[in-house]
Amino acid sequence: MNTPSSEDFSSLKLAPAQLANLDTLGYKHMTPIQALSLPVILSGRDVIAQAKTGSGKTAAFGVGLLAGIDPRLFKVQALVLCPTRELADQVGKELRRLAQAIPNIKLVSLCGGKPFGPQKGSLRHGAHIAVGTPGRVLDHLGKNTLRLNNLKTLVLDEADRMLDMGFADAMREVVQRAPAKRQTLLFSATYPESIRQMSNEFQNKPESVTVESQHKPGVISQLFYEVQNHERNRTLLALFEHYQPESTLVFCHTKKQCDEVAAFLIDNDIAACALHGDLDQRERDRVLLQFANHSCPVLVATDVAARGLDIKSLAVVINYELPRDPEIYVHRIGRTGRAGEQGLALSIFTQAEQARVNLIEAFTKEPAVCDVYASLDRQPGLKIYGAMTTLEINAGRKNKLRAGDLLGALTGDAGLQASAIGKIDIFDTASFVAIKTSEAEKALAYLDRGKVKGKSVRARKIATR
Repeated sequence: MNTPSSEDFSSLKLAPAQLANLDTLGYKHMTPIQALSLPVILSGRDVIAQAKTGSGKTAAFGVGLLAGIDPRLFKVQALVLCPTRELADQVGKELRRLAQAIPNIKLVSLCGGKPFGPQKGSLRHGAHIAVGTPGRVLDHLGKNTLRLNNLKTLVLDEADRMLDMGFADAMREVVQRAPAKRQTLLFSATYPESIRQMSNEFQNKPESVTVESQHKPGVISQLFYEVQNHERNRTLLALFEHYQPESTLVFCHTKKQCDEVAAFLIDNDIAACALHGDLDQRERDRVLLQFANHSCPVLVATDVAARGLDIKSLAVVINYELPRDPEIYVHRIGRTGRAGEQGLALSIFTQAEQARVNLIEAFTKEPAVCDVYASLDRQPGLKIYGAMTTLEINAGRKNKLRAGDLLGALTGDAGLQASAIGKIDIFDTASFVAIKTSEAEKALAYLDRGKVKGKSVRARKIATR
C-alpha cells in the first residue's frame, strides 16, 4: 500500500466524501500554499499567509473552514471578508464547489451593489457561511440581520488590498463583533508593516506561512526600456507594434493616468479599457468581462484596481511606469507566465527612475536586462482589436436563461459554429456572449428576430472603449 505524500490531500484529516469531491474537482495535489497552511488551519490555529492570486489560497482556507462547519446548525459559522464584489463572487463560487460533498450547506453573499432585501431574507432563513465586502457586512451587523455569535472562522482575504481601499476601521469593527474565541485566517499578497500590525491586533499567536512570490527563473522574460519623459507614450505604442500581443495588462500609478493611456491607445487603433476606482460596479463588471472574453485586448489598470483579478493566459504585462516598491513589481508581472506558459514583462523607465530598477535587481537577485526604443521593429499603423465581440442580451437568471440555452440557439437556428462562440456570462437580468468578430453581425441579426428558449429577446453590441 502506497503512503500518501505530504502534497496529497489524502495526507490530511479530511472526510472521505470531501477527499472524493476534491479529486472530482481536479484537486490532485496541494499547491505550496495549501500544503503549508492547511495542516495548521485544520488544527484550529490562526494563520497569516502571504500568497498571490492564483496560488490556490481560496481552496486552502475553503477546505479548512468547511471542516469546522456543523451542517445541522443553521447559523453563520464562517465569514470571509473580501475587498471587492468580484473577488467575493469568485470566492463564493469556489466555496460552493468545495462544499458539494457536505449536504445542506448554505452560503450567502453579502456585497454592496446588490439589493439588501434578498440578502436579509437569506440570512433570516439560515446560512452556514457568509462571504462579503466589509461595508455591506457592517450594514448587516448594524441592522442585526447578521449575527456572529456562532462564528468559528473569520477569513480576511486580500487583507493588504482592504487596507489600501480604506477598510481598516470597517474590518476592526467586524472583528470586535466576532467572538473572542475564534480562528482568524489572514491572507495577503504583500507583507507591509500595516499587515503585521493588523495581525497583532486581530490574531492569537498565528503561524506565519510564506510562499515564494517570484516565478521560477526563465518563466517570465523581463525587459526594461530607458526613455526620456516625453518618449513614454511613443515607446508604449512601439511595444505594441513590435510584440503584437493578444492580451496585455498595462499598469499605471493613477486613475487619471489610466484614462489618458487608454485614450492614447484607442486613438492609435489599439482597443483598450481603463480599470480604476472611479468606475461604478456595473462599469467595472463590463470592463473585466470584455477583457476576460477577449473582446478587449488591453486593460489599463492601477495596482489597487487590478488586485484580486484571476486572469488566465495573459500574454504581456507592461509597466507604463515602474512602482517604487519592488515587491509590487514582482506581484504585477506575476500575472503573466502562468499555467506552464511563458510570460513577458516590459517596463518603461526614465533616468530619474533608475533607483527603482536597482531596487528590483536587489529584490529579485537578477540583473535587469535593458533595451532601447530604437531596437523595436515597429509596424506603424498596426491595428489591435479584440478577436471577439461582446453581445448583451436583455434576459438572465431571473428569466431562467442558462448558458446552454444561448449556445443552443446560436449553434442551432442561427447557424453559427460552436468555435465562433466564446465565453457566456449569465447575470440576474442580462447575459453576455462573446462571438468571433467576423460572426457578430450574423449572431446579432438572429437574436433581433429569433427566439431563445421560446422567448423573444433584444441584443446589442458592447463597445470596447
